[in-house]
Amino acid sequence: MHSPAALCAFIVLSVLPISSREAVVDSSYIPDGQYVVRVEKVEDAHHVFVMMQNGVETTLVGRANVDFSKLKPNDTIKIALVKGEVPVYAVQ
Repeated sequence: MHSPAALCAFIVLSVLPISSREAVVDSSYIPDGQYVVRVEKVEDAHHVFVMMQNGVETTLVGRANVDFSKLKPNDTIKIALVKGEVPVYAVQ
């Protein structure tokens, strides 16, 4: 489980207005749950750079059974995030 300080840091970063620089957060600091995100860039079959609905950007890591290679930029996907990894996703 992540420390309360990491959760507080994620919350602060997610509510701050996005200025000229982008807020990039390590996916392991994002609380477990389901999220709707927009694909920015597919890095390889197991890594995809996304923007979350709150403006935070992160690189998601797929588990061995997850293949991001069929995604393209601007796709909207619903993901499950568990301990910083994506076990499953669905294109919206």
